[in-house]
Amino acid sequence: MIQRIIGVLVFFQCTIAIADSNLDRKAIHQAAKDYIESQHIVSGVMMKRSSHPQLAKRTFWLDKKGTEFVMETSFDTMIRVAETYNKNGDKFPSPAKIDIKILDMDNRVASVKLTADDWIDYMHVMKLESGEWKIINVLWQYNDLSRHSSQK
Repeated sequence: MIQRIIGVLVFFQCTIAIADSNLDRKAIHQAAKDYIESQHIVSGVMMKRSSHPQLAKRTFWLDKKGTEFVMETSFDTMIRVAETYNKNGDKFPSPAKIDIKILDMDNRVASVKLTADDWIDYMHVMKLESGEWKIINVLWQYNDLSRHSSQK
């Protein structure tokens, strides 16, 4: 009898863990989707919803002299990008390409690959104490590496 009770409890715990995992996966996917779509539809609100206030977005870049450096974009800058970059509706193809893959997830951290239009973003996403999933790090590059330059 006790073994049956233990078996039932284990079953319910596993079922709850799977349900939580599915909810977390959906929330992680939504954070990545809000991040990219905020730039498509010009929404600072969506960018705020998806990103942690300590967001750091980085890539390699060449300055006008041809010297490589790490270019970093902050949370505040990404809000401004979301609010202004595509204001005329001409920065993204229609339909826009959005492919989101959750590469790994463990408790309160996840890694995501976002392939969107002309670039890829590798994201670290964290689950806050509130239960929200927020993007904290982004490492990105254009598919065409020659675009990583201020020399144009």
